[in-house]
Amino acid sequence: MATILLALAVVFTGLYAGMMLIFLTGIMPALTRLTDGQFVVAMRRINEEVPRGLFVLVFLAEVAFPAAALAVPVDGRSDTHGWLLLAGLICVVVNHLVTVAGNIPLNNALAASEASPGTNPDSAVRAAFEGRWNRFHAVRTLFAVGGFALIVSASLS
Repeated sequence: MATILLALAVVFTGLYAGMMLIFLTGIMPALTRLTDGQFVVAMRRINEEVPRGLFVLVFLAEVAFPAAALAVPVDGRSDTHGWLLLAGLICVVVNHLVTVAGNIPLNNALAASEASPGTNPDSAVRAAFEGRWNRFHAVRTLFAVGGFALIVSASLS
């Protein structure tokens, strides 16, 4: 059971870290080339689509499987294995905290700005959103990738 949980922890933290990294290195740089109006609409649509079904499963599994792998007793588990797994779990939890405290409120503010058209020009909406969102995203990506690397390291120890 411990081996299966650890394998699932590797898979789901890897999927999540990969998505975060692709967003950081590919999607957001591409979106910066859009006009303010195009950027605002694109981010609103992305924020409507992403937090659904499969994403929610991966988002929750990214924490659940490392926690479960850590909780299941393993005969002969080295201290290194346990510490690497714990450090990886802490990283993915911090990733979630940054997401919940940083990115989601900005996503909600962006969505709310759509409810009152004409009151906020797209350039002001983008200026209030993009830089802060990207900084939070860079931090959470660092923790997601770090958590994945630590959990992979735990699986090899």
